[in-house]
Amino acid sequence: MSLTPLPDLLIEPVVRAALLEDLGRAGDITAAACVPPHARLHGRFAARQAGRIAGLDCVRLAIVALDPTAVFQAHIPDGCDAPAGGVLAEVEANARALLSAERVALNLLGRLSGVATLTAQYVKAVRGTGARITCTRKTTPGLRALEKYAVRCGGGVNHRYGLDDAILIKDNHIVAAGGVGAALERAKAAAGHLVRIEIEVDTLAQLDEALPHGPDVILLDNFSLDDLRVAVARAKGRAVLEASGGVSLKTVGAIAQTGVDVISSGALTHSAPSLDIGLDT
Repeated sequence: MSLTPLPDLLIEPVVRAALLEDLGRAGDITAAACVPPHARLHGRFAARQAGRIAGLDCVRLAIVALDPTAVFQAHIPDGCDAPAGGVLAEVEANARALLSAERVALNLLGRLSGVATLTAQYVKAVRGTGARITCTRKTTPGLRALEKYAVRCGGGVNHRYGLDDAILIKDNHIVAAGGVGAALERAKAAAGHLVRIEIEVDTLAQLDEALPHGPDVILLDNFSLDDLRVAVARAKGRAVLEASGGVSLKTVGAIAQTGVDVISSGALTHSAPSLDIGLDT
């Protein structure tokens, strides 16, 4: 798949923070005690289970941060599927540096590959329907850019990155604003010409109230399958329809078949199990 990697500039702060957390106040005292200072080590990062890969740049940057002379070569790049036992990448580096970076590299690679793998399963479940799978802001603090990248590696698309790149009017905003219409009127008056407006509705009556105000996207929250089909018929393409709530691998296929445009799930990032990956030397 065609995938634009994240710039190193975005990844390095996360990797460095993780290394600082692990190295503590005195560095890796085990590696320093047991391994000669100039020893070199060759290692292979291998998948213990099949899955979609994401996060190899985190591995490279973790190792290079401790040994700038390290040589890293990816074999199964981000966005591709690895079989169980598949060698994802090889590295040759100072032994102390490689051993000290190992856990940070594996933590990030396993976490991001887990997100990509779960996303790929959701994408496969809706194949042929036209619906797109997207993540939410339910991400691990500090890892949002990386986890959203992992969603793209899995074939999904990204929702907004934060509170500042799109207007999403949720139920509490509606209450505070005085209703669906009032919230949308205020949003349209405040939004710049490049800012899209989405509103969350809980009922078909709220959908009917929202449509005349012309929101770009309407989030159908916890709608039944029957109500989703009715919503698609009533909207008639006047807004992008996003289904959310109660989405799982068991339900996502049926939700997609109702004709909604987008299906969002926080589970892609908050509930994805890490992919089992190890370093073999």
